[in-house]
Amino acid sequence: MKTILTILTAIHGAIHLMGFVKAFELAEIKELTLPVSKPFGVLWLLAFLLFIVTCYLIYQKNSQWWIVGILSVFISQLLIFYFWEDAKFGSIANAIILAGVIAGYSSLRFENTYRKDVASTLATIQHRPQEMILESDLARLPAPVQNYLWHTGVVGKPKIKNVKIVFEGEMREKGKDFFRFTSEQYNFFQDPARLFFMRANFKGLPTAGYHRYKNNTAGMHIKLLSLVPVVNMETTADEEMFKTETVTFFNDLCLFAPAALIDPKITWEAIDDHHARAIFTNKGTSIKATLYFNDEGQLINFISEDRSAITPDGLKKYRFSTPASQYKNINGYNLCTYGEATWQYPDGPFVYGKFYVQDVVYNVAE
Repeated sequence: MKTILTILTAIHGAIHLMGFVKAFELAEIKELTLPVSKPFGVLWLLAFLLFIVTCYLIYQKNSQWWIVGILSVFISQLLIFYFWEDAKFGSIANAIILAGVIAGYSSLRFENTYRKDVASTLATIQHRPQEMILESDLARLPAPVQNYLWHTGVVGKPKIKNVKIVFEGEMREKGKDFFRFTSEQYNFFQDPARLFFMRANFKGLPTAGYHRYKNNTAGMHIKLLSLVPVVNMETTADEEMFKTETVTFFNDLCLFAPAALIDPKITWEAIDDHHARAIFTNKGTSIKATLYFNDEGQLINFISEDRSAITPDGLKKYRFSTPASQYKNINGYNLCTYGEATWQYPDGPFVYGKFYVQDVVYNVAE
């Protein structure tokens, strides 16, 4: 969509040069039958330059491109009204570009909701002297969890307050094809919060989603073109959606922030050398999960019965699992770099998400 918009904007902008060329008699322009004065010629040139700057800002992924874009359309349309007989069909291009500008502005506003939540949550972090994770911090954990923390390399490194994770991946609904996405999220651990923003192309249309798990609420907002609401859910701590997002938060913690598994909000139950059960509690909501480890000490699966899927009939609980693999060193930690999100439906397992880790950063300050 952005490529098409950029090409259309560039072509439409170039056409404005005709008014400038005619005004200054640089060449014969038969397409323009009305006389063009030099002041108007300058305005035609200005419109051309603004459209080209708009294209450049889109290419550079500058979030402020829509401001120049709307100014370009405004000046262009004024000129079209004045030279209506010659330029009226330019209104079609302006209408399309204006629609793109509105979508761009809406996208920025939607993403800024996420950015402001991240900034305000970062501001609440208490800056204390940095504490290191000691071997003694692992003492109360079941043996396979201790092995996992040794394998990931958290011992001797700082205790973590937050984590930033960047993904690329694929998602789908049951019965539909996968669509690709990129995402960025911040998880906070002192006062549990998960802020997840996703960008995707769904059936060729830009789509954005924001999952917000913070304080006593959990929300899921998905917008087509960052403008048209597709999913708009907001629940409190005593509702099922909050419990579902609590499972998601704890799943992130286990896979991508293993240093946080020493948190006293987690109650552990030893099973055997390759399995451990955990109960995680936040805001009075408790969830259970079973963790599966291999002989190398890697966490290879996470299973919970406490997460609900969104179905046409509302939220329904199904077994949720996230098989994980492809452990690699990321910024000094041995972490999984590939995971799947799977529902165990009555007719069999259904993989609805594939996640490829691009980056993991701990204790982000700003």
